[in-house]
Amino acid sequence: MELKGKKIVFLGDSITEGWGTSGQDKHFVTLVGKMGECEVKNYGLWGTRFARQITPTSETMDRDFCERVEELDENADVVIVFGGTNDFGHGDAPLGTTEDRSLYTFYGACHHLMTRLHERFSGKTIIILTPLHRCHENDSKGDGSKPYHVAPLKTYVNIIREIAEYYSLPVLDLYAMSGIQPAVSVIREKLCPDGLHPNDAGHVVIAEKILAFLRAI
Repeated sequence: MELKGKKIVFLGDSITEGWGTSGQDKHFVTLVGKMGECEVKNYGLWGTRFARQITPTSETMDRDFCERVEELDENADVVIVFGGTNDFGHGDAPLGTTEDRSLYTFYGACHHLMTRLHERFSGKTIIILTPLHRCHENDSKGDGSKPYHVAPLKTYVNIIREIAEYYSLPVLDLYAMSGIQPAVSVIREKLCPDGLHPNDAGHVVIAEKILAFLRAI
């Protein structure tokens, strides 16, 4: 795909919003715009999840992706969705099953989100990004604040892959191929010091992965 002049919108959480970087010019969204010579719009919002929260937490964090997909610029040429880590970390929605269409299960929210992406952006390029590796990723209670055990992060990653495949949406699998794995101390120090939010160098890695993926389409 030729990116020059295209409008790319990003729906995401705090990583998309740019937490962990030293400034807006270091965000991967900004870098994609600069390096790809394209227009970008950042719809990242900290703490947000795919699935609807059963027990409300905060007005900001409870503005889930299924709500905010309706706010994306309808004139976008490319839509990129990057989330799921907060569903694992502190969301209280159960996983559900692949047949679910409820906003209050992770499976159901994935179905709803990807259906609305197809409905709103028919004929446009839609890309799904899997979550990055992160701290506590093998803990089935996420960050430890969940009221019950659910699943490790990889289960959420696999559900995103599964539902994206169902809707025939291309997946940039950052979990498998970003090179960001904070469990490895040298990587954590260089790319993701807090174990969750990539730093400036980590955002360069993400931007380069996105650009290479888009250019190969």
